[in-house]
Amino acid sequence: MDTRVLRYFLKVAETNNNTRAAEQLHVTQPTLSRQIMDLEEELGVPLFDRQRRQMHLNQSGVLFRQRASMMLALLEQAENELHQQGTDLTGTINLGVVETGVGGFMMEMVAKFRDRYPGVQFALFDGDGDSLRERLDQGAEDIVALVEPVEAAKYNYMRLPVREEWGIIMKKDDPLTRRDVLTREDLYDLPLIVGRRGIMRDSVSDVLKLDQTKLNIPITINLPMVSRDLVVNHHYYHLGIRGVYEMYKDDDLAFVPFSPQKTSGHLLAWRKNTILSPTVEKFRQLVAANGGEM
Repeated sequence: MDTRVLRYFLKVAETNNNTRAAEQLHVTQPTLSRQIMDLEEELGVPLFDRQRRQMHLNQSGVLFRQRASMMLALLEQAENELHQQGTDLTGTINLGVVETGVGGFMMEMVAKFRDRYPGVQFALFDGDGDSLRERLDQGAEDIVALVEPVEAAKYNYMRLPVREEWGIIMKKDDPLTRRDVLTREDLYDLPLIVGRRGIMRDSVSDVLKLDQTKLNIPITINLPMVSRDLVVNHHYYHLGIRGVYEMYKDDDLAFVPFSPQKTSGHLLAWRKNTILSPTVEKFRQLVAANGGEM
């Protein structure tokens, strides 16, 4: 199959109609229909459920759409990287950033880099550590900023000059806000919102010597910003880092740290056995010059 057929498939998946897709692609409807049927024959599975004039992706089609989109994105990225050789820096850096206080540092680096190299664009993606590492592994991201602990052995990485303190984000008028710190005994009585990553929960538990079987965790999340209404309006308690509390910029919230203190660092990671494009390498060097340590 060639990239033209992949683009045909994605357009049909977008419009759910061969005729509309053909009009937008400036090809005849019989030509497009034949290309889609040839693609299904080559793959050995149908990709669409056909109902009169409508075509909807089946389960195989949904999976193939994800892969086709990624293949085209990787091809475009490779073309951009080849174009950068021996020229002024141009192209796009695919940068993933975890939703913590490290975002402020990374956006400062993005702004500095753009000031120096205005021909470079950034495609930013925010997410939790699992989704960022998955996208990095698949090639959808060039480089990602992650919060520790993280399974970093399979990546090249540098440490970033940002550390985060752990504690509880709660409503500002909660009686616990009168406390300077919270201990493990305080946590056992609270309905907690925690991140879905077990490695993070285990790390906090190790420091505080928590018995996780005593914790009341009715809600887990992947991104922290969704928990705000539950904390303010429904008296839940978000176990998280100070940087998330500061991201809220919300006068209805407060943050109380743990005792003993628990902090986490951040990493900037990229795939091993991969040569970074000249543009991404220049960005990595800028981060290193601003406090990043290998």
